[in-house]
Amino acid sequence: MNFRIAGLDPAPFAHLHVLSDDELGARGIVRVRIEAKNSAPCRISLDDADIGEHVLLINHAHQPADTPYKQQGPIFVRETRARADVANIVPPALARRTISLRGFNATHMMIEADLVEGADAATLIERFFANEHVAYIQAHYARRGCFAATITRA
Repeated sequence: MNFRIAGLDPAPFAHLHVLSDDELGARGIVRVRIEAKNSAPCRISLDDADIGEHVLLINHAHQPADTPYKQQGPIFVRETRARADVANIVPPALARRTISLRGFNATHMMIEADLVEGADAATLIERFFANEHVAYIQAHYARRGCFAATITRA
């Protein structure tokens, strides 16, 4: 079963990187300087920001459907136009972490869920998509529970 994992579109975030810290704060956004390796998985590039790099910590509505599963939460975004878009590959930020996969049907109700080491996620993704009722999968970083990426059929 072929699958696709794409990072978030960078366009809605591009204008934020030039704002001052005060302007960001007024929007509930924090600029963070990365101090440790593999500590800030970018939701656009689907790789971790480098030490010394600045990222924005933003509250993002990743499951906006009006269901009991409606969710939003914190994400990191780098100043980049390099949007990840891969088929049948688990991107680096997901591959190096334990992830929670959650399969949703066409009405945005969760019908599958499990934990997996990111490096082994392809097998679980394929298992979820074997269920014809799974319309898409959302990946979350298991440790902090933050949204990582949406996975679709390729």
